[in-house]
Amino acid sequence: MQLGIYTFGDLDTRPAVPSVSPGQRLREILERVRLAEEVGLHYAGIGEHHRPDYSISSPATVIAAALAQTSRIHVGSAVTVLSTEDPVRVYQQFATMDQFSGGRVELLAGRGSFIESFSLFGANLEDYDELYEEKLDLLLALDRGNPVTWSGRFRPPLTGAEIWPRPTDKPGVGERLHIGIATGGSPASSVRAGTLGLPVNYAIIGGEPRRFAPLVELYRQAHTKAGHPAASQHVSVSVHGFLAETDVAALETFYPYQLDAGTKIARERGFALPNRISYEMQASGHGAFVVGSPEAVAERILTLHGYLGHDRQNFQMDVSGMPQPESLKAVEMLGRARELVDAELGGEPVTG
Repeated sequence: MQLGIYTFGDLDTRPAVPSVSPGQRLREILERVRLAEEVGLHYAGIGEHHRPDYSISSPATVIAAALAQTSRIHVGSAVTVLSTEDPVRVYQQFATMDQFSGGRVELLAGRGSFIESFSLFGANLEDYDELYEEKLDLLLALDRGNPVTWSGRFRPPLTGAEIWPRPTDKPGVGERLHIGIATGGSPASSVRAGTLGLPVNYAIIGGEPRRFAPLVELYRQAHTKAGHPAASQHVSVSVHGFLAETDVAALETFYPYQLDAGTKIARERGFALPNRISYEMQASGHGAFVVGSPEAVAERILTLHGYLGHDRQNFQMDVSGMPQPESLKAVEMLGRARELVDAELGGEPVTG
């Protein structure tokens, strides 16, 4: 069982709070990734948003910096908004990072939770699904190797194109990237990932995580039906959470930041505004927020594993710009939770 962290480089934009510059937040993120490796976590995800309350709009840049400062932990996108990217350029970036990191980079392809990138990069929101499907098809064609001949609706065709560099040569895989599919809980995305034989990541940021079990089963059935080896199945989940020495300390520290994040989204999308009651419900035993001491969080991870049988669980613990001291302590506590989970399920070495 693997544990990891992910971030979008959230900035605390509340008027009464001293501001942190994007540059400072980025340096803090690199410090957290270094600590994550030190405490034995397996993964650090770097997300992408094009908004003033986030510091990361170019995830590959930050991923490259994190890989350059570590030697074992895997670092990847969380997610690459593939619909508004050029797959050829994305592939070159990740293949380059794969080469210099010795195969530690991961590319998680998704649609993203915001839509700012569509107008920013000249994409039509009406082509939302078609853009993603076509660009994923091209990305996977690139990954199969040179030369590449491909055509579609949204970019010029490729005829006998060669894409360099190729990724590192991995045992049992060859010169292929770690590419996965991200979804917020779509049955179609679950089936797509399984049919393609790719890892799948579920963003579980509300409701009851155990209700994702049927989607995981859909993924596994599609994977098996397509004839892919069972060893290539990989299910990860990404959640909001926070750790401190005690359950009460974790619950109280995380609350104002999670409330701020939830309130922003609720106002933008017309949802019901969150409050202390809804927060505590989501932070309870079967809710989506995994908040508590290392012992309590380890128990929550194990309970969810009983429903999903997932391979990795990632935590966003810096929503709305959680200060660096608390963020670092939470990463350290997640390392302690990893030890408890490993003792129960059996761990695996963190290697490049």
